[in-house]
Amino acid sequence: MSSEESYIFQNQISKKAPMLVKASGIHITYEDPATKKQHTVIDAMTGAAVGSLGYHDPDVIAAMKDAAETSNYSFGMYFGNYASEELSKFIISRSPKDHFASCLWVGSGSEANENMMKIVKQYYNEIGETKRRKFISRLNAYHGFTIGALSLGQGIRKADFEDILLKEGDQCFKVSSCYPYHVINEEFTEADYTKQLLDELENKIVANDPDTIACVVLETVGGSSVGTVCPPAGYLDGVRALCDKYGILLSLDEVMVGLGRAGAPYYHTYEKFMTSGKGPDLMTIGKTIASGYATIAGVMISPKVKKAIVSGSDAIAGAQTYHCHEFNCKIALAVQKKLYEKDIIKTGGEAGQYLMDILKRDLKDSKIVGNVRGLPLFHSVEFCNPATKEPFDPSLKIAYRVHDKALENGITTMGLSGSIGEFTTKDSKTLKCAGDHISVGPAYIITKSDAELIAKALVDAIKSVEKEIYPDSV
Repeated sequence: MSSEESYIFQNQISKKAPMLVKASGIHITYEDPATKKQHTVIDAMTGAAVGSLGYHDPDVIAAMKDAAETSNYSFGMYFGNYASEELSKFIISRSPKDHFASCLWVGSGSEANENMMKIVKQYYNEIGETKRRKFISRLNAYHGFTIGALSLGQGIRKADFEDILLKEGDQCFKVSSCYPYHVINEEFTEADYTKQLLDELENKIVANDPDTIACVVLETVGGSSVGTVCPPAGYLDGVRALCDKYGILLSLDEVMVGLGRAGAPYYHTYEKFMTSGKGPDLMTIGKTIASGYATIAGVMISPKVKKAIVSGSDAIAGAQTYHCHEFNCKIALAVQKKLYEKDIIKTGGEAGQYLMDILKRDLKDSKIVGNVRGLPLFHSVEFCNPATKEPFDPSLKIAYRVHDKALENGITTMGLSGSIGEFTTKDSKTLKCAGDHISVGPAYIITKSDAELIAKALVDAIKSVEKEIYPDSV
């Protein structure tokens, strides 16, 4: 086996990926495994939007050392641990009053959404509505890479596994992606679009026997698959009202977009968009909860769902080996406490908003940028014809080219295609995997000076690719 061949079954299987060898604060250093040449860059994307405190935070390292000395393994069928109770209490107490009453801690966002689906089914079994088994989610959504989570999603990462997933039209149903930029115009307002989306959802519910629909599952803000698309005004409250009307549970997926990504005063991102004061019945969270220091995600459960199960069996059938793992819960709690005690969500959100404002300003005349959107600490640039909003041909690989040039310029990003899905142009050409975007999701510790560096690196990368596509542009 050559020194460049990998033993790891991920990414490009046969070849070692660039190796991350050290990191500090917002910077990472990666090494070419063949040449051993190293490069240090700003981690503006923190992997998959995982970072909240940055690397090698001294307080988290101290907490990890303490946790290593004091943590024990407890199997949830027999024993609990105080750390999981304390983490749950901390996050519930910082959520809107009476929105959540219990938490389950798992190992990843995919696992969180799998457990959410089982909690939904148990809820209906407990209250005697056993026919409810169907889930409604959105086109071009992403909820994870396990079987159930992939079934809820819809996009390019799903296609190869369709025949082993929960069947569309039987157990899983899709409504349109939430994508205001491509729909709203002078003749079709935001209110019109919200009504269109809600009418479509209600029609889907009615057409598929409302008494068999168990849950509507939505990303509060679209994540990697669409590029941080925020919902139109009134949409989430409207979905909440429809779920209440038909006795359906609402689950929000904030694995990638929650726990501070929206900036202060919002802890959960749905608080920014649901003005009714209501919340979801279930919500999945993860990533920034432990800032990559531990592998943890969770399901948050409302008082309504908890009460129904407590009043019934008062038990969860089964458990997974590392549910509510003490070490992971201690680290997550240390991260979340520091974010609050140092007011980092507020200061980071201000710097993140500053970054997004610079991108909007400096890219407003770009020939390949149509939209800059998202949350203060997780936002995206969409590449398209800004006059017509038509996506570029996927063969141009614009997002990937910008990603590569941004890395050369000293920052990480996440460049992806497929945000629109299949698209038919005016000349009847069908583009598969259409729509390009690039995202940044920095750690909350960034400053305005950091934001300026990130913005310059990304803007220069975009202008470089624009020059390649339009050589005569200035």
